[in-house]
Amino acid sequence: MKSQTISEIKQLLAGIDDLDDPRITELTSDPRKGVQLAVKATERRISKYREAVSQFENRFKYERSFWHKGLQYIAGVDEVGRGPLAGPVVSAAVILPHDFDLIEVNDSKQLTPATRAKLAPKIREEAISIGIGSVDNLGIDQLNIYQATRVAMKQAVESLDPQPEEIIVDAMQIPVPIEQTRLIKGDAKSISVSAASIIAKVYRDHLMDEYAKQYPQYDFLHNAGYGTAKHLAALKEFGPTPIHRMTFSPVEKFSRK
Repeated sequence: MKSQTISEIKQLLAGIDDLDDPRITELTSDPRKGVQLAVKATERRISKYREAVSQFENRFKYERSFWHKGLQYIAGVDEVGRGPLAGPVVSAAVILPHDFDLIEVNDSKQLTPATRAKLAPKIREEAISIGIGSVDNLGIDQLNIYQATRVAMKQAVESLDPQPEEIIVDAMQIPVPIEQTRLIKGDAKSISVSAASIIAKVYRDHLMDEYAKQYPQYDFLHNAGYGTAKHLAALKEFGPTPIHRMTFSPVEKFSRK
């Protein structure tokens, strides 16, 4: 391999995905600094990928435990938008197949907006079924945010086809007659809940991007309705919009009488 240029060796290493590949072992004896740097980078890449696969497999443990019991359709359910001052609370329910293979899928909060946007259509393509539920600001003000979230989750589950035999949900109780496993931080522990968190987040962000066109002063494009300094300044200057949650502090104090 010493007769190869460093550029050629980098190209060779790019196609290796096993730390035990004999070509890596052989290249470790190459005295060129550029080759050694390339080998180290390859080892880091493979190790990082192995760790990602291991974590992905670990996030499948709840689904697989139910599949082993003979259940086929397991839905992960998650919500987004409980904390913002404006816009709806959105829930997603996702049933994944046994051969789901998108290892990047994780808690949406741990992913960049670009990664979420890339993964959402892939999840939709691979999923057996996806349901969306949403309660707007008026419903939130009427019900309170906790009950509104439960309603959104119920809508999401009931729109699934087929209906799930078991639900894995992120620390909530959904008012449906289906067995439920409630997990604290479930979006980081269950692959189905992770997928639901991504679908819900991308769906709601798209809604808030559309609202940003109607109400550009509030910077919804960047804050998704959360109470950032720019958002609060706009509330103080212009008052609430029709999509603000009037029962949320500090929206109420900026309401025009």
